[in-house]
Amino acid sequence: MNDIADLGKLHKLFDENFIEYTSYVIKERAIPDINDGLKPVQRRILQTLYNMDDGRFQKVANVVGEAMKLHPHGDASIFGALVNLANKDILIERQGNFGNIYTGDQASAARYIECRLSSLAKETLFNRDLTEYQPSYDGRMQEPVTLPAKIPLLLLLGAEGIAVGMATKIMPHNFCELLRAQKKILKGKSVELYPDFQQGGLLDVSGYNSGNGRLKCRAKIVEKNEKTIVIEEIPYSTTTTTIIDSIEKADKSGKIKIQSISDYTAEKVEIEIKLARGIYAKDTIKALYAFTDCEVPISPNLTVIKDNQPVNISVEEVLQYNTEKLVQDLERELRIELGRLQDKLHARTLEQIFIEERIYKRIEECKTYKSITETVKKGLGVFDDRLIKPVSMEDIERLLEIRIKRISRFDLDRQHKEIKEIKRSIKDVEKKLKDTVAFTISYLDGLLKKYGRYYPRKTTIDTFTEVKARKVALSNLTVGYHRETGLMGYHVKSDCDMSFSCSEYDKILLIYKDGRYKAIKVPDKIFVDHDIYWAGIIQGETIFNVLYREGSRSQTYIKRFMTPKFILDKDYRLFPAHKKSWIQFLQTGEGVRVRIDFIPTKRSKINSERLEFDEYLIKGAGAIGKRLSPRTVRRISELTVKLSDQQEESEEVTEDLNPAENISQTSQAVEAAPQEERSNSKEQSASAEKRTKSQLALFDVKKKE
Repeated sequence: MNDIADLGKLHKLFDENFIEYTSYVIKERAIPDINDGLKPVQRRILQTLYNMDDGRFQKVANVVGEAMKLHPHGDASIFGALVNLANKDILIERQGNFGNIYTGDQASAARYIECRLSSLAKETLFNRDLTEYQPSYDGRMQEPVTLPAKIPLLLLLGAEGIAVGMATKIMPHNFCELLRAQKKILKGKSVELYPDFQQGGLLDVSGYNSGNGRLKCRAKIVEKNEKTIVIEEIPYSTTTTTIIDSIEKADKSGKIKIQSISDYTAEKVEIEIKLARGIYAKDTIKALYAFTDCEVPISPNLTVIKDNQPVNISVEEVLQYNTEKLVQDLERELRIELGRLQDKLHARTLEQIFIEERIYKRIEECKTYKSITETVKKGLGVFDDRLIKPVSMEDIERLLEIRIKRISRFDLDRQHKEIKEIKRSIKDVEKKLKDTVAFTISYLDGLLKKYGRYYPRKTTIDTFTEVKARKVALSNLTVGYHRETGLMGYHVKSDCDMSFSCSEYDKILLIYKDGRYKAIKVPDKIFVDHDIYWAGIIQGETIFNVLYREGSRSQTYIKRFMTPKFILDKDYRLFPAHKKSWIQFLQTGEGVRVRIDFIPTKRSKINSERLEFDEYLIKGAGAIGKRLSPRTVRRISELTVKLSDQQEESEEVTEDLNPAENISQTSQAVEAAPQEERSNSKEQSASAEKRTKSQLALFDVKKKE
């Protein structure tokens, strides 16, 4: 029992510690806060820069050292976060090599580079009166819980982080668009926001769901000429290095063909690609989107800390929250300013009365401090109607500290002017407090006017259809079939009975002599069987024209069907299985015509006929088809040119030279006749077989569409 109890205590201890660790990672390291949009390390860096600010640039090494007083996780994490924050060009001004967001180059060492807060950061992030502070990790300093940010930093900067059991991926947005959207919210209008990336590029937001969903981002590729293309902007989350690596990898695998690739990127992206002979820019651009990092999918996930809990919300909800908070913060600032102006007016009025009415003269005969304060208070009491609040002991003590030198040089006109200005300021603040929404809108207008020109949109919103890899892939594989071994694949090279070009994304349809068929992926080298009758690339809606012998009745049937639906590697049948059933003729496309020769009989006058497949209906692949004739077919010959009746009688027609058939097809046609007829066809069979072999090299499923 004691062991069970100890085990339960151990489980409880682990659970409590894990929950504590999880909460710490979520709230203190990985997930930003909705109030100021910052992670703790970013907040501590900005607060440190504010504490150190003297208008000059500070060595990053010094900033990192000072920030370590607030952040207990070492200098490497602080330096990395500072460089990342500075490279966004919003809150921190840089001096020196901070790396390159386009190429992925790293920043110089912290001792060589400098930084300071931008004017936008100093104007919108800090206000001691609105900031709630807490002790630092060692209790020696005070750090802000959140900064009173007046701009929606969460959406402006974006964020990525992985915590325990959750992650966040918030897209950055455009400064001007965010502030204009806040103005719309204050006016009660709906808003719609889309991300904006420093790298530029093209963005398809058709799958975007207000901070969640799915995005597609493309590089901006310009066709310099038909043999040269230039990448001028790259997708979010990529660099020129990763782009070039993916292009070279696609070139080596044969998915695209390039002659050379050069990176001239400095302040702007410029990757020049020269194309190989016979390859043109238009087709290559599509292939780049399909096979390289020139197009990348992005899956945003807007998870933030709100009310001390992680939540998944939308962009509009975040902006609504930030806008409401902005109104509240500006109102608090106005009330604090109003209180200070009123205190200042009260102090100036008391000072004016104390000196002008010569109340200081009345304390000359007083012998105790109590009598002095009572005399001053009594003297000021006569002028209560001129004061905005009652006189306090602190007010009297402040009056008694005025030096004689100041009293003797007291300027009555100047004092009246100062009091008038203070009253005017109080009136202005009170006017703003009556309509805080209008004041907030004017505040946002001021920020837009002052800083908006520095933040134009860089990413172009566009809608583009997905480039299917199969359609733009080069036919860089040659699939061969060796009948004797029954092997097929692009590694089957020597003595192939048939071969054709395809890409790795194609599917191959195999039709066997006995009527079986199945679809397979492009193989490297596999055994498929010895009696493949037809093989080719599956291409949409291809028409198949078939003549087959039905074994039980020894009669020929005709059928037409479109490319059948299939499950890969599953066997199907074109007609019922029978040991004497086989395909006698197969050709794809429209306009197929053949000549049918029947075995002569005593009563028959006509022993051949022409057959035009287009005159028959297209049905399913599993349909039996229509019986051609009750007579037995002796030979089938394809008519390559449509002839008139007289021409067909006078001119010799082409033997059955279907390039997709196996080399024994002519022999099989002869086998359709009785035994006594076979000897008469040996010479014809040998001739046809020879011609058929010569046609095998030309085999292609696309032929004779």
